[in-house]
Amino acid sequence: MTHGSDTIFALSSGGLPSGVAVVRISGPATRNALVSLCGGVPASRRATLRPIRSRNGEELDKGLVLFFPSPNSFTGEDCAELQIHGGRATVRAVLATLGELEGLRPAEAGEFSRRAFMSGRMDLVEVEGLADLIAAETEMQRRLAAEQAAGGLSRLYDSWAKRLTHARAMIEAELDFADEDDVPGSVAASIWDDMRVLQKEIFNHLGEGRIGEIVRDGLKVVIAGPPNAGKSSLLNYLARREVAIVTDVPGTTRDVLHVDLDLLGFAVRLFDTAGLRETEDVVEREGIRRTQLSMAEAHLVLLLSDRPDEDWPALAHGYEGPIIRVLTKSDTRDTAWPSVRSDAMISTRTGSGIDDLLEAVADHLPDIEAGSALALPTRQRHMESLAEARIQIERALACLDGLDIQSEYLRLAGQALGRVTGRVDVENLLDIIFSEFCIGK
Repeated sequence: MTHGSDTIFALSSGGLPSGVAVVRISGPATRNALVSLCGGVPASRRATLRPIRSRNGEELDKGLVLFFPSPNSFTGEDCAELQIHGGRATVRAVLATLGELEGLRPAEAGEFSRRAFMSGRMDLVEVEGLADLIAAETEMQRRLAAEQAAGGLSRLYDSWAKRLTHARAMIEAELDFADEDDVPGSVAASIWDDMRVLQKEIFNHLGEGRIGEIVRDGLKVVIAGPPNAGKSSLLNYLARREVAIVTDVPGTTRDVLHVDLDLLGFAVRLFDTAGLRETEDVVEREGIRRTQLSMAEAHLVLLLSDRPDEDWPALAHGYEGPIIRVLTKSDTRDTAWPSVRSDAMISTRTGSGIDDLLEAVADHLPDIEAGSALALPTRQRHMESLAEARIQIERALACLDGLDIQSEYLRLAGQALGRVTGRVDVENLLDIIFSEFCIGK
């Protein structure tokens, strides 16, 4: 199955130079391209060493050539891969030669995956998982993306869609075939218990959206506190590089800076923020406004101060999210310890207490067992469509206007689920009815 008349090609293996570069080709002219460049089409799915030649016969390189005939390829079209040496000039020459062939053009961003979706080889959730797998930087990001790219999340959503289809089929059976001996009366009543269970399953799944967000995008940790409390020093210590301004002049951090850490396989994104204080400086006040906005959106706030007796009661006032109160500059103290209890005491000069602070941050990471499947919603569009499906099921359960209206609510719920995966199927309800009842025997 092809989509349009174009055959596309692109370097698929990343930056150059490299030991090996992989050039991918997909579309109806793939076979012709192989004949032109390699002198013929190799056996399907078998790596074959071939010379790669220009249109005038000049040998550009030798490499492994693989051919994947439609529909058993990544895109569902005829596909080929050229595994060549990864020098810039070599790759440039091969791509230029492909661009000279009739019907071929360079691929657009994401176009191979788009064709895989259009041909039914992947659904939207699997495509998103593939993109996340390529971008994954931590172990938990990799596991989450691999679960989605392999279809784990799609299988869950498809099972829910099938239950909705089955429920509608039972309703249609009662409405349309109630006079048949093979259809027991009030058969639709048996499906409502399952719809209540399904509604609860979707509700619980939506509740895991925060976990999916943290695993995919990282635990958002905001470092807040008064000016000169050591916020930028902590960020720099953790980053092992200068990512923020460190100075004794109060109010020097005017914007929100961040650094990403890998903590127990999870991504943790730490944000340095402007110092919280009363000021007339317009620019600094904007930085403080951004700090307060970041705190409101954070999963966790590290509230830093070297004078907690004075700072913490005022700074924490009105903030209801999780807080770790951090006493800074502990190496400079003698006997003048604060009366307010801290959750951690650190010194970025000596490194004292940093490991304890990271352990306290790790306590706020999701509790996911090592062997558990990560079938979690990860994107806002997932959450919105799933919430719509749950609402429509609730409407069906509460409806007193008849089975036909209840069936319509379930149809809308199925459509919402279909939007998550990109599969809003044309449901053949009669096929399901005939498979479960002996109507018309």
